[in-house]
Amino acid sequence: MDRTIKKMIAALAVLTVLVPLGLLATGETFGEWGPEEVREKLGYVPRGIESLGSLWSAPIPDYSFPGAETFAESALAYIASAIIGVVICAGLLYMIGKKLTAGRSD
Repeated sequence: MDRTIKKMIAALAVLTVLVPLGLLATGETFGEWGPEEVREKLGYVPRGIESLGSLWSAPIPDYSFPGAETFAESALAYIASAIIGVVICAGLLYMIGKKLTAGRSD
């Protein structure tokens, strides 16, 4: 494996473990607003959010598992969410890269 890829994987692993630090922050998460919060902030809800808002629901809502009450349980749920996200994104990028480089000879 290329040295650059190893460094990138190590950096992703460190960031994945650090994800639960967000649990220590106060206030709301920027940009993770539903239509109600957007209406409160902007005074209206853009048509795209209204029409497409119910199209997608998160596989792990609020990055938490049902019944997670302690900080440790919440931290594990955050880490699991990060791992799932990294695996999905890496898999998609890998497939797109393979598709784009198909037929090339280097």
